[in-house]
Amino acid sequence: MLPYTFLQNKKTYIAYNQFRKRIFSQLSPKESEAILYLLPWILSVNHPAVPGYIKELKKPFKVYGLEKEKEIHKKEAAFKTRFGLKSEVSFLRFRANENIIEGLYTIGSVGTVSQTSRSDCDIWICIDRKQFEDRVLNQLVLKINLIKDWFDANFRMPVFFFVTDLEDIRTCNYGNIGMESSGSTQKNILKEEFYRTTILICGKIPLWWVCYDEHKPADYNELSESYAYGSLGDYDFIDLGNLESVDRGEYFGSALWQFNKSLTHPLKSIIKMLLMEMLLVAPREELLCHRFRQHVLSQKTGQAFMDPSMFTMDAVFRYNEGVEEETLEFIKKCFYLCYEVRLQSKKLTLKETLCRPIFKQYAIDRKEIYRLNDFARWTLHEQMEFGDQALTLLLNIYNGITLLQKGIAQGIAPQDLTIIGRKLASCLEKKANKVPIVHKPLENLNLPTLVFNVDGKAWRVYPAKEETRTLVESSDIVYCIAYLVWNDIYAPGQVRMNPNQTPVSIQEIMGLARRIREMFGFYDISSIDFQNFLKPERVTKILVVASIDETRIDKEVVDVSVLYCNNWGELFFSRLKSMHHLHDFLYDQQEHLTYADVNCYVQRNSQFYEKVIERTKRAITQIILSVQSAAGRRKD
Repeated sequence: MLPYTFLQNKKTYIAYNQFRKRIFSQLSPKESEAILYLLPWILSVNHPAVPGYIKELKKPFKVYGLEKEKEIHKKEAAFKTRFGLKSEVSFLRFRANENIIEGLYTIGSVGTVSQTSRSDCDIWICIDRKQFEDRVLNQLVLKINLIKDWFDANFRMPVFFFVTDLEDIRTCNYGNIGMESSGSTQKNILKEEFYRTTILICGKIPLWWVCYDEHKPADYNELSESYAYGSLGDYDFIDLGNLESVDRGEYFGSALWQFNKSLTHPLKSIIKMLLMEMLLVAPREELLCHRFRQHVLSQKTGQAFMDPSMFTMDAVFRYNEGVEEETLEFIKKCFYLCYEVRLQSKKLTLKETLCRPIFKQYAIDRKEIYRLNDFARWTLHEQMEFGDQALTLLLNIYNGITLLQKGIAQGIAPQDLTIIGRKLASCLEKKANKVPIVHKPLENLNLPTLVFNVDGKAWRVYPAKEETRTLVESSDIVYCIAYLVWNDIYAPGQVRMNPNQTPVSIQEIMGLARRIREMFGFYDISSIDFQNFLKPERVTKILVVASIDETRIDKEVVDVSVLYCNNWGELFFSRLKSMHHLHDFLYDQQEHLTYADVNCYVQRNSQFYEKVIERTKRAITQIILSVQSAAGRRKD
């Protein structure tokens, strides 16, 4: 590569990187200043008043090139004031004896139009491990943990730090980089995402990013050798290795893991599922990060940049031009909602300005735009219908991808396939007595006031303003309450009941709902530890609910409702006609109950005397203890 081309590419990359920083600054003014400017400064300062101070640190850390960062120079006085430092001496001055951090890099959605109010920020802190003794590395990790604690306490955006060795990045050896990693399948795909989405916060520019020549193919190995020998007269780059291709097995594995994540948050993951489908179906095309690099470095002076999320959105729209019109329209709506775009609104942000050209080419009807802008106020039923549509699209994508899996799944570890399979089953498989799952498009739905109504022997729950829309219906009110709590569509205080002749009160509903929430929480498959899916299914928690809607005043409980969950994150319900049936039910389940946490709930109605309540609890406890004791003896 000619020196002129190399320097021109560097100039263009720096301009592009500044463009990304401006997006971040406009979308998150407070957090962006802390991450882009304060963070490199804090990492390079070791003072008792500054977060991350380590008393035993003999050789300070410093982010490469910090002293050349003009914006940090401008802001240093404010940083000192923030932490009560009165010294006029700059911490940015050159020091010979330092532990150099090669660079700080974001990866993911920050600084793109896909950044939303729910986005977090993953930061790679890149070092040359060979230059760090174990003691120094441990001090760096400690410093980073202290800084993270300070960020968590002072900023809304979650920030996660990952110390990465440049040689590990070169060889795509990331280890366990986080819970969202795709197990054995995440190798080159993570590197592709890094190159495509990264913002250089401070430090060295990835050499890969300038390896492009519009007139002829650029040879990365040749460029890295020339750079290593100093032929280009530049020291501001870091060689993190080339990326020529991604194996089909990796695309398939990543698609499986994205589908796994989409089971909890379909709208959040549908974008990556669409991307994985596109890349898996057409693997011979140039990598998306290569195409994006070419797009950026081919920009003419003064021409507007496109950020990686816009580039991805455009690529996915182009790929899906041949699908049914209804499907493409829904895909456009998913991007619009997921990216939190609000065209046609009174206050347009940089996000709308950047997205307008794409949504002009792939237009959404004006009336539909206004409706999407008002998504937070859609009825619960409308939001749930959208969630069902998203799940249907995801299943169609998943089924299409699995047809292509022959001969490529062998690159995935068997335990990863086991985890994925059991996670899919826990979410989608219908089992006897299992409480079904509502597939929500977003984490926060528009929760209405719920009305409980009993007609004959059936309880029905519906939204206050949509009487014809039934959310759940059952002869057992315990099941209705459990369904609402488990699917997180119950809000304390937003409950009404139509007049009826049952002994159930609003207070009783709220009390039982509170108890169910305390014991079981709500459905969130992403919160279940992966290791649980490698173990046999077993019951972890049981709640026995006695006679909540009975009007009897004698001393014996006639029937009970049983709620129980397993280690795979599934909730089940059974209605039993007597305490004898409860004993038989628990005895049949004894192999799974040895270590279960068991509780009981008895209605506190005026028709029940305290001694009856205590007698009921005592009877249930005796049954449970006898069954667990039998199960324990059987194991021994």
